[in-house]
Amino acid sequence: MADSQYNIGVFDSGFGGLSILKEIRTLLPQYSYIYLGDNARAPYGTRSFETVYRYTLEAVTKLFEMNCNLVIIACNTASAKALRNIQQRDLQRFGDDKRVLGIIRPCTEIANTFTKNNNLGIVATKGTVTSKSYEIEIKKFFPDITITSHACPMWVPIVENGEYSSDGADYFVKKELDALLRENPNIDALLLGCTHYPLLLQKIRKYLPEHIRIIQQGEIVAQSLQSYLQKHSTLESSLKRANEIQFFTTDSKDSFNAIGSHFLGQEISSKKITL
Repeated sequence: MADSQYNIGVFDSGFGGLSILKEIRTLLPQYSYIYLGDNARAPYGTRSFETVYRYTLEAVTKLFEMNCNLVIIACNTASAKALRNIQQRDLQRFGDDKRVLGIIRPCTEIANTFTKNNNLGIVATKGTVTSKSYEIEIKKFFPDITITSHACPMWVPIVENGEYSSDGADYFVKKELDALLRENPNIDALLLGCTHYPLLLQKIRKYLPEHIRIIQQGEIVAQSLQSYLQKHSTLESSLKRANEIQFFTTDSKDSFNAIGSHFLGQEISSKKITL
């Protein structure tokens, strides 16, 4: 058995990936994690494919340098716009022991379990919706599912400014859900295709018909990672087992600690880092 020495890196453009990390640690608490939030350049949702790819590659490179041999891109926009290029163009030069995974594929592989009538709604950032990554991946597995995607440009700023519980958030949540349902009133399941959106869950539930099931990504991604590690025993055996998390941000530590604690459900102490 190899000496356990590597961390699992978790990257997001901001805070949202903490909701993914929370579920991963609930299922797999034994490993050591490094979380990196590129808050200084967030949000990624409105940026070009080229910019998101460059930013994401810089973050993945940094996490490899910080002794992570497995990196989870816990950002839908980055998974949509950068993951495939990194896996196909860049990963080889980092060595055979390095892996990068995203959070879109685990959800698309089981999309048929979300909906009973084959009408699935997806709310996400403009970048994720424009990429059509969910549609492309789901259609590979389940061509009969009708997918209706809708961009919610105000939802991430609402969450990152700590306004997700405010009365003002209700207007923007209701507005986007009403628009989605006008486009396809037959939706019976809604996938939250942005890691920020779980903080708006109560308001989303409030403005959706009761029969529509809401799907969050965190638990799905955690279970997929557990399965991946079971299938890749050499990689799994190289992971450090110290039950710890280190947090890094490219912006204000105080802001990251304050807002990030709401996502993770515990106090956070971060360090500032430059990419």
